[in-house]
Amino acid sequence: MTVVDSAMTREVMRDISKRSALDLGSLDVHVMHGIIYLRGRLEKLRGGDDMDLHAELHMIVKLLRLKPGIRDVICEVEVAGPKLSPRRYKY
Repeated sequence: MTVVDSAMTREVMRDISKRSALDLGSLDVHVMHGIIYLRGRLEKLRGGDDMDLHAELHMIVKLLRLKPGIRDVICEVEVAGPKLSPRRYKY
């Protein structure tokens, strides 16, 4: 990994960590030759119950693609699903 790639990886992690209520502990981020690789799992922190993780991930990828020097974003992230709880649904 070049010095530029290392600096860009840190910058991308900083940008992603600004998104509130996201647990990034299982997310792996690498930048190589202007391509961002996102792998792992994205989950909510406590208090982020009303957050749509799919929409949040879509927004993160969209913002990362706009960064200067970034050629592409490869996203292989699993989004944590809602925990099952006993509820009755009316249709």
